[in-house]
Amino acid sequence: MAALDQKSPNVLLQNLCCKITGKSEADVAHQFQYAVRVIGSNYAPTIERDEFLVSEKIKKELLKQRREADAALFSELHRKLQTQGVLKHRWSILYLLLSLCEDPRKPSNRVCSYGALLTQARDVHSTPFYYARPQSLPLSYPERSATAHNSSMATSGISSMGVFSINGPGPTPPSLLTGPGPQAVGESMRGSRLAWTLPVSSSPSGAAAAPRPPSGPSSSPAPKLPQRQRRDEDGTEIGEAALVRDILYVFQGIDGKFIKMCSPENCYKIDSKVPLCKSLRDTSSRLAELGWLHNKIRKYTDSHSLDRAFGLVGQSFCAALHQELKEYYRLLSVLHAQLQVEDDQGVNMSVDSSLTLRRLLVWTYDPKVRLKTLAALVDYCQDLHLTIETCVQFFVASDPTVKTDRLWHDKYSLRKSMIPAFITMDQARKVLLIGKSINFLHQVCHDRTPPGKIMPASKSTDSPKDASVLFTDLEGAFQSKIDAAYFETSKYLLDVLNKNYQLLEHLQAMRRYVLLGQGDFIRHLMDLLKPELARAATTLYQHNLTGILETAVRATNAQFDSPEILKRLDVRLLEVSPGDTGWDVFSLDYHVEGPIATVFTRECMSHYLRVFNFLWRAKRMEYILTDIWKGQMCNAKLLKSMPELSGVLHQCHVLASEMVHFIHQMQYYITFEVLECSWDELWNKVQQAQDLDHIIAAHDVFLDSIISRCLLDVNNRPLLNQLRAVFDQIIEFQNAQDTLYRSALEELQLRIQFEDKKRQREEMGEWGVTAEQEAEENRRVQEFKDTIPKMCSQLRLLTHFYQGIVQEFLRLLMSDESLQFLSFRLDFNEHYKARDPRLRPSLGATRGRRSANI
Repeated sequence: MAALDQKSPNVLLQNLCCKITGKSEADVAHQFQYAVRVIGSNYAPTIERDEFLVSEKIKKELLKQRREADAALFSELHRKLQTQGVLKHRWSILYLLLSLCEDPRKPSNRVCSYGALLTQARDVHSTPFYYARPQSLPLSYPERSATAHNSSMATSGISSMGVFSINGPGPTPPSLLTGPGPQAVGESMRGSRLAWTLPVSSSPSGAAAAPRPPSGPSSSPAPKLPQRQRRDEDGTEIGEAALVRDILYVFQGIDGKFIKMCSPENCYKIDSKVPLCKSLRDTSSRLAELGWLHNKIRKYTDSHSLDRAFGLVGQSFCAALHQELKEYYRLLSVLHAQLQVEDDQGVNMSVDSSLTLRRLLVWTYDPKVRLKTLAALVDYCQDLHLTIETCVQFFVASDPTVKTDRLWHDKYSLRKSMIPAFITMDQARKVLLIGKSINFLHQVCHDRTPPGKIMPASKSTDSPKDASVLFTDLEGAFQSKIDAAYFETSKYLLDVLNKNYQLLEHLQAMRRYVLLGQGDFIRHLMDLLKPELARAATTLYQHNLTGILETAVRATNAQFDSPEILKRLDVRLLEVSPGDTGWDVFSLDYHVEGPIATVFTRECMSHYLRVFNFLWRAKRMEYILTDIWKGQMCNAKLLKSMPELSGVLHQCHVLASEMVHFIHQMQYYITFEVLECSWDELWNKVQQAQDLDHIIAAHDVFLDSIISRCLLDVNNRPLLNQLRAVFDQIIEFQNAQDTLYRSALEELQLRIQFEDKKRQREEMGEWGVTAEQEAEENRRVQEFKDTIPKMCSQLRLLTHFYQGIVQEFLRLLMSDESLQFLSFRLDFNEHYKARDPRLRPSLGATRGRRSANI
């Protein structure tokens, strides 16, 4: 050792080259220089890491090989791949494809396999980059052989990369080999590129010897090499080499040529027709058990069933299973690398270093013991899990005909007859909600978060401390797991709806616009729409009304709302009936789609439309009465010079005051007692909601309450008809007063003109009027005075009808105990009660109410 330590690395490397080639120091100068370059390099790809450049090189390579159709297909597939976020390392994959697509007939002028020789020992001992077998591995033995044969296309491409096979070293460089020429070496290189697709045919020959695998104890000397050759084609016994290759496939859970999974017996068995001696058959059967154990454990680690069923205990157990499988795959990678070395070196392989069934038994003894123990635990836990898994799957029905927009409401339901007796309805409902929430997130919200992240692992304080506690308290554990999964999935779904789709903001927008909560916006919109809506409904154009709506938004506080809200606000024209004006067909609309349409369904939007039309009509009455009051205030001074109008004007003021009182009280009732109270109740429920069903239910209750208390349901149809009749009387009164003021102002204008002419003539020194002019003026004034009784009669008739409708409305209110307070507000001074004895409660009814209050 001291002598070796004193030697420089260069001397040791030169001695190694002499030892391998069998030449003198003077003859290995070229090989020594190459070895120095190999050791000093990192074998990194020299091509620039540009995905576009690599794809272009691939297409050029395909065109060189006259594969124009393949180049076009590759271009289309690459374009589609770029639109997907599935693959993160597309450059590396394309670089591999570039190497695979190079012409295999092109001679390789690079001696890159030299590095494989210098790193054989490291690769045999180390863990490969991939622990699990590739999913694209063919399952049948002939397909694997064909794959290995076709993989020869990649020879020059992979050689040019300057990297090694992930499962073992490459072949010995041609310059250091003795024996076969470059062609034979090339074939050997082609066969060694893919360690997972090992050919069945005999290995190509080579001259260099491979080191023994140190990752397991060695056993007794293996049989002589000729015994390991395949000889089944002529009916003789199968050699041990073919069985070793089969066993390595079985270790991965893949059927070999001679050893296959027997489904009825659930084990790997050797075909009875295969000519094989008893000792090799028995040894192979014992080794095949390891593949069966691997399959059993892999099945349950992939499904995460234990993790879901037993929480923290299941998570720890699954982590142990994954760790053991990782170590198991490390061993398999070493065995594959050793087998690759044997294939590359062929008959020159040392007998002491070759893989035998007996050595496999020794090397797999400890892993088999550990996998047996873990498989037994999996079986024990799985029996307990099946009961839970069965209970939570079969009592939920799914209707495949239901479309996505009705997924939450109609697609899934409980089969009450199939719910086990030990599962309560509350637990069954939570199971249903968990599944609905996850499917709703994936299919409607397009949220790709895996369920494992939606339902994070429970904390140790919430889980049993050990498996024995869990197994003795399955009912409590099941309840806690159902509750945890329910709360986590529901909370995550509500967070997605609120943060990504602004559910609460849309709910508030419906209150502000469709339910007329944004007062400044509604008032300004009415002012702008008044000229348009006064026209016949058939003359309206929706684009004109939409422009007015946008103007109202920009001129009020509505402009500060989110663009996501404002873009959904629109104008809608209802079906036109003969004689309708714009006021009768105009409506605001709010567009909803996507996940929020699950809350704002078509039925809900229909209810919103009905409520808006009612509120819009009531708001219009308030708007009309405001105009009536302004007209009275403006014209009061002007008409003082016409004392004959004092009586009819007083009558107008009294009737207007009655109408204003009625409308103000109705508006107060609708705004505060109906909308605000119902909205406050809805908002509290939404803030406390635990799942989407709670929000939907609270929203439905909110709409039902508004529909009912605004007298829009079937039970209150008589009341609504009376209220609409009151609204009609207000419009009639507006028309009557407008006619009165128009006639009075015209008369006033004529009188003023007559006096002006009279004064002008007097100033000119003439008589003010002639007898004929004075007589004509008196006649015209008298004709106007004669119309006043008619106006008074019309107003008295209008007042009589109005008061009769209000009295009937109050009588209907008295019959509904929930609306009696509104009746009191409308007739607080008992003005109508004094006129109509029916509004006076009977003595018995009064006593009954007093007794109920006591």
